[in-house]
Amino acid sequence: MPRLIKLNTLTDSRGSLTVIEKILPFQIKRLYYIYNVDSSIRGQHRHIKTIQAAVAVKGSCSIFCQGPDKEIKEFKLSKPDDCLLIMPEDFHWMKDFKSDAVLLVMASELYDPQDYIYKAYE
Repeated sequence: MPRLIKLNTLTDSRGSLTVIEKILPFQIKRLYYIYNVDSSIRGQHRHIKTIQAAVAVKGSCSIFCQGPDKEIKEFKLSKPDDCLLIMPEDFHWMKDFKSDAVLLVMASELYDPQDYIYKAYE
């Protein structure tokens, strides 16, 4: 089941610094970011074992998650201290990227095409 967590952010007159430390339920094995997205829908899959954490470090986008209960939840990511945990069983897709959006994704596993399931729950 997906859940939103708040990242520790330190702010002073010089700006803000957000820390991702001792808050994720996994060790990060892969890191990637998505940007320059047109009106396309990204994702549209779930995993066998990979847990992911997504942060809109700039701009915004919407992430939709559907679990085995078939309920669809929408998460609007627009703050760099909001982190969405996406569990392996969450069929997810991203859309409505603002033109300046940068979505950072941290993953618990290295890329493995065998870990992807492209079928949504019926």
